[in-house]
Amino acid sequence: MKKILLSILLILVASLIGYSLITNNEKGNIETEIKSERSLENPIDKTKKTQKKEEVKTYTNVLKSYENAIVELFKEASPSVVYITTSTYQRDYFSRNIYEIPSGSGSGFIWDNNGHIITNYHVIKGARKIEVTLSDHSSWEAKLIGVSAEKDIAVLKVNAPRKNLNAINIGSSSNLTVGQFVMAIGNPFGLDHTLTTGVISALGREIESQAKIPIRDIIQIDAAINPGNSGGPLLDSDGQLIGVNTAIYSPSGASAGIGFAIPVDVIKWVVNDIIKYGEVRRPIVGIDLLPSSYASAFGVKEGIVVYYVHPNYPAHQAGLKGTTRNNLGDIILSVNGNKVKENNDFILELEKYKPGDKIKLELLRGNKKIEKELTLSYLR
Repeated sequence: MKKILLSILLILVASLIGYSLITNNEKGNIETEIKSERSLENPIDKTKKTQKKEEVKTYTNVLKSYENAIVELFKEASPSVVYITTSTYQRDYFSRNIYEIPSGSGSGFIWDNNGHIITNYHVIKGARKIEVTLSDHSSWEAKLIGVSAEKDIAVLKVNAPRKNLNAINIGSSSNLTVGQFVMAIGNPFGLDHTLTTGVISALGREIESQAKIPIRDIIQIDAAINPGNSGGPLLDSDGQLIGVNTAIYSPSGASAGIGFAIPVDVIKWVVNDIIKYGEVRRPIVGIDLLPSSYASAFGVKEGIVVYYVHPNYPAHQAGLKGTTRNNLGDIILSVNGNKVKENNDFILELEKYKPGDKIKLELLRGNKKIEKELTLSYLR
């Protein structure tokens, strides 16, 4: 019996030793296969992995450079942006005391070191008192220099020290393109010096001004514009002024990704006139136009009708004729070859010129087409 048990024990020990040897051998074979597979890895795959890592690294560096550029642009431009608050005066019905009532707020920017501030006309419309807060949080009562309701532009002035006035860098809007990067800085909902970014979505848009006259060549952007942004600057990637944020299209009243800005090339001549004369010196010919609805009633299908010719103005000197009880006045068909279909077309066409410039009008007098040349003047 002992011999049988001993034999069984020897068989078990031999089995365990054999299993151990087989396991170690298989493990060695697996490790050898792994090493072999690693050594046989395709060098092209290695190159692709390396390239991908380099691409990620490059993208990260570009992103950081982009972020740093925006940060630097904001740091440079934001001191030129101001916060504007307006108020009116109201007499208490019972005590008869006069109280100052806040009426609105908006944005603006410093035009020059003389303290001129640019904003939208609708921001300060109807205000009795205007206060401008600079980037250093100092507040100054502003004087209204002049406005252009037709372009929704107002020029203010503050008597702040020159060291506190950081004039904005003025660019050009003549070479803008769709897709170009833009930055908008303003005070939406009273949150001062807020930055939003986007691109130019479209050019050549048209919106209605406070004077009910269209403003053409408007810049459409997708940078978030909210109430309080009006009057703030629109900047390009060089930090230069290319427009003034003026309106949004939104069913809700908040930003819906469609904002509008007045191009800086329009701002330049409007602001320069207001600073110099206190008003925009618009070139005029000295005529009143018949409303389009009445012209249509008279069967006029093209052009605009001269209703009245003011004495001693260019139109009178050139011999234009107005409307009388028996005869329709001259019908203006074009200005320097550019067709005019309605009264606003004529007004906007004259904006291309200055007082003293000569223009040629194509007229329809009765059934005969004639031309008249005249020298533009300004309202006296």
